[in-house]
Amino acid sequence: MRNFLTHLECTACGQRHDADVLQTLCTSCGKVLYARYDLAAAAKAVSPADIGPRESTMWRYREVLPVRDGAFEVTLGEGGTPLLRAEQLGAALGCTELYIKDEGKNPTATFKARGMAAAVSRAKELGAERLVVPSAGNAAGAMAAYAARAGMPAFVFMPDTTPQSNILESRIAGADVELVAGHIGDAGRAARERAAVSPMFDMSTMKEPYRVEGKKTLGYEIAEALGWELPDVIVYPTGGGTGLLGMWKAFGEMEELGWIAAGRRPRMIAVQMVGCAPIVAAFHAGQESISPWENAETVAAGLRVPGPVADYLILQCLRESGGTALTVTDEEALAAVPEMAAAEGVFACPEGAATLAALRKLLATGEVDGSERVVLLNTGSGLKYLDVLG
Repeated sequence: MRNFLTHLECTACGQRHDADVLQTLCTSCGKVLYARYDLAAAAKAVSPADIGPRESTMWRYREVLPVRDGAFEVTLGEGGTPLLRAEQLGAALGCTELYIKDEGKNPTATFKARGMAAAVSRAKELGAERLVVPSAGNAAGAMAAYAARAGMPAFVFMPDTTPQSNILESRIAGADVELVAGHIGDAGRAARERAAVSPMFDMSTMKEPYRVEGKKTLGYEIAEALGWELPDVIVYPTGGGTGLLGMWKAFGEMEELGWIAAGRRPRMIAVQMVGCAPIVAAFHAGQESISPWENAETVAAGLRVPGPVADYLILQCLRESGGTALTVTDEEALAAVPEMAAAEGVFACPEGAATLAALRKLLATGEVDGSERVVLLNTGSGLKYLDVLG
């Protein structure tokens, strides 16, 4: 099966980089690199009809994924998660077409599995030997699992406030785990210091080009589940923003492939917590980049990201899509966990439940209409947050 990856491109200055050597950020300006494909050739080689009978994992879209040799695909069966019609919740909210994309069904029980499957696969293919990641929790567990699957040593740096489930998950999968006082930024500094002494490849959010490639399969799956149409609105809990950006990238690719109609992309809505809302603050201030959030604090560990590397891309995505950004409180997010579970049977993590709390606000202000097709992104299982929810 032919691979259509051509090169890496800087999202800021446009400089082209070689996709067949290990890369992190742009060598000219230090910004995020995106993988680019020969989509015209891919469109001739594969169609939605060809994809239909394939395995129900994210690898069904392998022509637009970066791994050149299938022998290097490191997989635990990630992707293929359900897009559930939320009839009862929709009726209670006055939404006629409400869906939940339930990423808790992934290996490692969160959507981080998608990104790490792609990134670990490509890192192994390109000759990386040891992997390191700073993480607020779920990315660490996912990297530990996929590194174990790939037979690669994994080194994880996490804030000491990380949920115990994530710490145990990483250690049980064989990762070397170090807890760091502070937030994910502090964990990142500790990871860089270790990597400077003992070389290892950095898998940090948006600091390598391929986690976003795994996450973009969310966009392909949502489109496919809706008959190759897109929703009107996607409500997404935003920390590092990889899934938000991945979906937006996927929509652009699908337009070029001719798989979806052009010019009908959804409004992308970023949800953050009151205790850590750098994207919300920058969006409403009209800024093109964020100011790092001081004293970030929230029970939703995945949203405790005070300075996302891809801030400029997240803000650009929200504005290009006609979307918005808003906050909810910890209390609102935690209250939405049993609400979603009791109405639809989806035991969401606090980050995922925050999208429900946000939707209620968006409906009240009229920013979302009840007649629109809305997708809430539940990024993981509430089972990983029993110490918070109990």
